Amino acid sequence: MRDVLFITVDSLRADHLGCYGYGRETTPAIDALAAGGHRFENAFAHACATRASFPSILTSATALMHGGYERVSEKQTLVTEALPDACRTAGFHSNLYLSAEFGYDRGFEHFFDSKTDPGRIARLKQVVKRRLDEDGALYRLLSGAVDTAEKEAGLSFGSAYVRADEITDKALAWAESQNRGPRFGWVHYMDVHHPYLPPERHQRALGLDPVDEREAVRLRRTMVEEPENLTSDERETLIDLYDAETRFADAEIGRLVDSVRDSWGEDTVIVLTADHGEALGEHGQFGHSQTFFDEVLHVPLVVDLGPESSEPKTHDEIVGLLDVTPTIVDYAGGTQSEAFHGHSLRPLLDGTGEWPREHVVGDWSAENTGEGEHRYAYRDRRWKYVERDGVGALYDLRADPGEERDVAADNPDERERIEAVLDDHRRTIAATADDLSTVEMDETTKQRLRDLGYAE
Repeated sequence: MRDVLFITVDSLRADHLGCYGYGRETTPAIDALAAGGHRFENAFAHACATRASFPSILTSATALMHGGYERVSEKQTLVTEALPDACRTAGFHSNLYLSAEFGYDRGFEHFFDSKTDPGRIARLKQVVKRRLDEDGALYRLLSGAVDTAEKEAGLSFGSAYVRADEITDKALAWAESQNRGPRFGWVHYMDVHHPYLPPERHQRALGLDPVDEREAVRLRRTMVEEPENLTSDERETLIDLYDAETRFADAEIGRLVDSVRDSWGEDTVIVLTADHGEALGEHGQFGHSQTFFDEVLHVPLVVDLGPESSEPKTHDEIVGLLDVTPTIVDYAGGTQSEAFHGHSLRPLLDGTGEWPREHVVGDWSAENTGEGEHRYAYRDRRWKYVERDGVGALYDLRADPGEERDVAADNPDERERIEAVLDDHRRTIAATADDLSTVEMDETTKQRLRDLGYAE
């Protein structure tokens, strides 16, 4: 039975980390974890946005299982619900799609989701919305003025999330108050998600001339609304900002890990990953739309078992985010749920057994409840297959790592094999079906999600 610190970073693509070969020193803290622990070279998300990806991370089920990803089904088992009864648990994040009303607080003794304590989030907008009738003319005028100022003048009136340093402070206040184990803490950082507004010191740490906030907000508006109008220089500036946000999150991850290990002990298990990556102009995309290309599916996964555990190693086996929760439960001494669809990584981490996974499968639908257009993805070492409403495209990643050429017509046997795997997956989705009611969100929550670029 081990203490576990679980760290997730929103929108962090694997190939922008130093330990995954990136040329910039964006992640010295994560690189140090990887150097002393285990790095998974081929870890993949099962969906391309937070709301669809987190069921796989925290419940070991893909987005369309159990009735879709409107909220966590009662038939799903959250990682906290599979931990030993004696385990002290806490979660800290500020992505409202992971808040209590969507079911993600289940099993947590302490849960900060910024819903009732947003910190610095959109202060002017919050004041406007608290004090005025949301249907009134004055409210609409002032709210519209804020949006216009952001769009036309490049002014920022707050952030749609709590910054990394504040999240770390809250997590450490809890962690340092826990005198006995077993303990499980989950910390989710939002800073790498756009809008990219990194502190100047982290831009300078990468040798960059700081971009002022006005320009960063203007670029973000163009990226979201008119990406085709971005110049090559503007794209490079967005990448600079993204990398500096990564450096900021990494610094806070380093502070968190060091302090937790000082408090809980060096044998604390550290697990770090991302819910999805981020497109930075590849395939004409920015952000993380439902494309299933590797810039959005390929995520970092680092596990550090402490100095007395197995030797550091890089693993090239295919693993999925479905495998994270079973791994945490395994090391924490919990009970694996029959609702889990992933595998514990322990055979790889301890070097004690064979690894059963040969591919990952992803899914998504236009409606959170599994209705509307469906998309599926298959990924193994060589092949990527993406099916969109019954129409599939096949990519040979050895010859075409950029996923530019559909070779389905030239490889009918591979296509048939992969379609059979997806048919099995669809049968699993049907077998776990549940009827989920829609979550009603207040206008403040909806606006904060809009500020992050989410459609309601």
